[in-house]
Amino acid sequence: MQLFPTRTAAHLSIAAISVAGVGLVAREPAIVGWGGAMLLAMALARAVTLVSVSRIRAAGFEMLWSGPRRVVRTGRGSTIEIEAEVRNRDTLAARYVRLRPIASSQLQITIEPSAGEVMASGRLKVKVSVHAPRVGQHGVHGLALEVHGAPGLFEVPLTFANPFGVEVLPRPFAAWLPSPRGGRSKLLASSGRPGRARGEGSDLRELREHLPGDPFRRIAWKASARRGVLLVREFEREERDVVWVVLDASVELWAGPLGRAPLDLAIDEAASICTRYLSRGDRVGLAVYASTVRAFVLPDQGPAHGQKLAHLLVSATGTHDASRSDLDEADVAVRVLEHLRPLDARGLSDLRRGDLDRLASRADAVRPRAPFAPPSPEGRSPRERTLRRYLAAYGIESPPRGEAERHESGFMLAEVLAQIVKSKPKPSVVHVVAPAPSEVAQEKPVMDALRRLGRHSASITWSMPQFDPGLLPPWDAPTRADGSPSEEVADGARRVAWEEAAGVAAEAVLVRTRVAVSRSEAVLRRLGVRVTKIRATTTKRPDAADPKAT
Repeated sequence: MQLFPTRTAAHLSIAAISVAGVGLVAREPAIVGWGGAMLLAMALARAVTLVSVSRIRAAGFEMLWSGPRRVVRTGRGSTIEIEAEVRNRDTLAARYVRLRPIASSQLQITIEPSAGEVMASGRLKVKVSVHAPRVGQHGVHGLALEVHGAPGLFEVPLTFANPFGVEVLPRPFAAWLPSPRGGRSKLLASSGRPGRARGEGSDLRELREHLPGDPFRRIAWKASARRGVLLVREFEREERDVVWVVLDASVELWAGPLGRAPLDLAIDEAASICTRYLSRGDRVGLAVYASTVRAFVLPDQGPAHGQKLAHLLVSATGTHDASRSDLDEADVAVRVLEHLRPLDARGLSDLRRGDLDRLASRADAVRPRAPFAPPSPEGRSPRERTLRRYLAAYGIESPPRGEAERHESGFMLAEVLAQIVKSKPKPSVVHVVAPAPSEVAQEKPVMDALRRLGRHSASITWSMPQFDPGLLPPWDAPTRADGSPSEEVADGARRVAWEEAAGVAAEAVLVRTRVAVSRSEAVLRRLGVRVTKIRATTTKRPDAADPKAT
């Protein structure tokens, strides 16, 4: 158990050492004894604090989440509230000075009350507000409580490991999935939006004169008798669209502030297209690609299929795979070790340093307690796959790889479109949500695939990701590995200088990006592709919200 001195304890210790030093210089035993007594009192206070906090922990000081669920669903950009309960079974009250969350960096969390007191044999209700600016499966791993033991000169951090899962869906699916379907809503009934075409059906299209080859059963005898001309009934059938949504999930599209990266907006755009066509009763397929095909789901309809598409947009765009993650096996092992230690019954005290095989075995044994059950991510060995799966199961973030993969993804887009051309039923609408090919070598196979789609009478729409929101203020200041501010923004003057330099750099990148996007749009339009831009619907961070809003 670690103890940290408060500011008062630090001042008293400095004063005691100073008094003892003055006594030694003056050769006054009384002054030296006085300073020594103060230091002895500090040591005694530390021992008392250690005993009191140990007593609280032994009595059953714990934190529990309210409610039976350990996973909640929410939409990107929304804020949810989770209730927790801190219980103190000791006969003495416990005063805490800080309560902070241990959670994924993809979540923005505030806690109320952040300081207070847990009464003896009492309970304290804690409200945890979670703002979710990015899709994914994220974890709230627990709470850290900094307790003041008697006489209040030392603080002891107590960590409560109680995993909780927050699944953040794209905004359109978060609104579409809970809505009623079927019955009176008629969202999936046969009278939904169809495309009309001549053929066998139940709806009368028109009465027309009989032509050679028309079957006798279609003759309208009464109408023919009234007009004196042989007439036949022409019916129409409902022909629904077969829609494909193709999404580029390259790792460099995650670059940008949380919630304002190009891929944040692209995922919402793909989800909006899916929900729009699913609501009309059309069949929707989804292809997610990067340097490889991340997901390829054949077109279907219905609520269950919508659930499947929403889950794929969350999982297939993640970065836990070794080829998409900036963490190597050693980095992953460190994160697993830090998270697993409070969950293990022995605190991993019997685990030798560097024994990754045993760590993977222990992590796999604890994984069933995790809030999520993801498939095994890609890894260079079974051991690495086990460790990466542990991170994904507990919602521990894995930063995206620093190297770009647009070179491979451009060629992969051509393969995906070629596969869609060969699939059955034939597509009638194709929505591509991706940057245009960036290299001349990539353009030819992509354009050939687009021409083949056009020959099959498929309507093609290309939505270009928005880079502007991620290059506009406010920017996130650089931080160290522990989350503290970097030296570049250590004081006010450096912060102002950094913001000025960031503004100039962002403007230069923005100009180059707009030029590249305009060139790509011109190439696509020459091929008859309808080009649209994703609407930038970002959410404000809690600290950047309007102070006048209530």
